[in-house]
Amino acid sequence: MIDKKKRAEDAVNAWLGSVVVGLNLCPFSKLPYSQGRIRIQADLCHLEEEAFESIIHEINLLAETDEQELETTLLVFPELFDDFEHYNDFLYTANEFMRLRGWEGVYQIASFHPEYQFAGTKKTDAENFTNRAPYPIFHFIREASLSSAIKAYPNVDEIPERNIALMNSLSDADLKQYFSWCFKDKK
Repeated sequence: MIDKKKRAEDAVNAWLGSVVVGLNLCPFSKLPYSQGRIRIQADLCHLEEEAFESIIHEINLLAETDEQELETTLLVFPELFDDFEHYNDFLYTANEFMRLRGWEGVYQIASFHPEYQFAGTKKTDAENFTNRAPYPIFHFIREASLSSAIKAYPNVDEIPERNIALMNSLSDADLKQYFSWCFKDKK
């Protein structure tokens, strides 16, 4: 039997391959994904204090590892942050924590959640799917790598609008295929 940790990591890896890379939501992800330089680490903790310990561990690992070996980390919390509001509150605290540790400008956090909802949208708006993932995720990105990728990519400011248009163009069946976890137990 596959344990919860492995199941979560496998689900996130499948989402990364089929949605993020497959639909080209993040044009910067394809190369590190194909080269195996993206770390997916699930943490089964139940307390925020333990989540902070995992954040410290993952940032230290990024700091100690060459980007040609490890580009970025997705820290997955299958047992914590089920509620999006709770997750969003913790994200604010995590960003403040990063600033206080001196990591602001060196690393940044991208956020993903099964119930992700942008401010000013309805829960059912398709654009929210651009940041929906099978589990709550904090994605730690090296600022230097991101800056280099942005410089090399034309029209980077158009990525969010392109992704929203893509999500809006998907049929209900497509959304259910790519984001099946969002539709479980729903009729």
